Amino acid sequence: MSNIEKSEVTGGERAFKVFNYLFFIIFTLICVYPFYYLIINSLSANNLSAAGSINFWPKGLHLSNYAAVLKLDGLPLAALVSVGRTVIGTVLTVMASAFLGFMFTQEKMWHRKFWYRFVIVTMYFNAGLIPMFITMKNLHLTNTFWVYVLPAIVQPFNIILVKTFIESLPKSLEEAAELDGATTLQTFWKVVLPSCTPILATVAIFTAVGQWNSFQDTLIYITDQKLYSLQYLLYQYINQASSLAAMVKNNAGGALNMGAVATQQTPTSIRMTVSIIVVLPIMFIYPMFQRYFVKGIMLGAVKG
Repeated sequence: MSNIEKSEVTGGERAFKVFNYLFFIIFTLICVYPFYYLIINSLSANNLSAAGSINFWPKGLHLSNYAAVLKLDGLPLAALVSVGRTVIGTVLTVMASAFLGFMFTQEKMWHRKFWYRFVIVTMYFNAGLIPMFITMKNLHLTNTFWVYVLPAIVQPFNIILVKTFIESLPKSLEEAAELDGATTLQTFWKVVLPSCTPILATVAIFTAVGQWNSFQDTLIYITDQKLYSLQYLLYQYINQASSLAAMVKNNAGGALNMGAVATQQTPTSIRMTVSIIVVLPIMFIYPMFQRYFVKGIMLGAVKG
């Protein structure tokens, strides 16, 4: 009897596993291929890449595209701006989300429910682009680095995640700290915050990816080229790839003119290379937080 049941279950499970493996392998390939396509085209012969001949395997490998793009004016400073806004913005947003999420779980907080709903309602309603620009201008934040950081510190969705996660923690932890004479801030720093690592790592991922990829705030609030972000330069480079390829070729001088056609810059090579330079940093950082991500998002999404 047990052998029959085992045989029936094994057959069904085998078919289910085969289907799952095939589905997720195909899905993974669909997700990974665009990044792979960018990489092989940025490393392959530029004339073949421009002709659309590079689809699965790189041909004529070289690194001259990266050497040429990294010499473009403004790229190092823009990279520094993007790294700065990502690091500072992520730290401040995570700390604000953690503290507000904690405070909204404290019944002794003055008008707690009102302030919680006041913050959450901003998820559904906003003033619009023009009033927002006027507000930033009146606060003297336009054409400053802090316009990247300060407006994004309080994120209602992140606060909801942290609040729900803290509510899932044993209440006895906070009660024990209060019995030992800890103040609200001491309870937050020494008891609650160390217990929130998974959800804070999740919030950090959301914030870092958002800060790193953002370029519209530069487009709206910044006219000083020294404050351009790397993503905004990518936006400009993609729109001006043809003229940029000519500029790179002219900057290289005679050495490039005597080089092989395969290494001469084209609009396609510029687009591919700049895209990789922008995407790679966040692709390397993301796996470091992945082990916290699933646990944090699941525990922060369901109470209990």
